Amino acid sequence: QVQLVESGGGLVEAGGSLRVSCAASRSFSGTNTMGWYRQAPGKQRELVAVFTSGGAILYGSSVKGRFTISRDNAKNTVYLQMNSLKPEDTAVYYCYMKWTPNGYWGQGTQVTVSS
Repeated sequence: QVQLVESGGGLVEAGGSLRVSCAASRSFSGTNTMGWYRQAPGKQRELVAVFTSGGAILYGSSVKGRFTISRDNAKNTVYLQMNSLKPEDTAVYYCYMKWTPNGYWGQGTQVTVSS
């Protein structure tokens, strides 16, 4: 089994920045699917940013140019740097990682952006 531990969520002012982290108990051997999703109250869950198994990086249209996904293979950790935050970015952020055929979710971390 794989454990994913998130950290870095919290309250930030509009226009500010925040970085969330997700550390995995399993090594990033090979190329794995991993990334971030979010869900706000009354809205569907949406993709934020993801490393695909083919090595590409995908961003949701609402965060392009503001968010950056990165990872540290030695630390088995994926990061999401969030800049120029807007109130509409307020949501629970979840990390997801897949070692085929199994996928794993983090516990979620609340990000709140004040107006």
